[in-house]
Amino acid sequence: MPTRTEGRLPAVVQPHPELEALMPYAPAVRVEGPADILFVSGATPSPLYHRHPHVLEEHVHPNDIEGQTRRAMENIKLVLDREGLGWRHVVKVTKYLTDMRDMDGMVAVLEQYFGGWKPASTTVCVNCLSTPGARVELDMIAVKPK
Repeated sequence: MPTRTEGRLPAVVQPHPELEALMPYAPAVRVEGPADILFVSGATPSPLYHRHPHVLEEHVHPNDIEGQTRRAMENIKLVLDREGLGWRHVVKVTKYLTDMRDMDGMVAVLEQYFGGWKPASTTVCVNCLSTPGARVELDMIAVKPK
């Protein structure tokens, strides 16, 4: 049975609610009724606004996955804040990692932002990202009920 939350915010769908604690993401998220949908472009630890073609000096990243994930999340937070949205409005996260061994560190940082909310999620391992040294990229879909 789906888990319902306050108002018309997106709700987690848990086919087996008793097993929810085993997963760091939701199997699915349901959005009821008309809503505005925000597609957030991929964010890396690089500054949100930077020159193209890339100037490498603008893309100095922390070495650790936690620091890189925090920077990417702060870039996304700028977009969410601008639209009057919070982390609870995010219904889908796609995570791109250059090394799957970074998964636990990345998830730990995501939990600091999302708290108990677990949006639907996909993780993909890729060969490289847009700038040398970037180890994580995140894109998201957020929904704001009207």
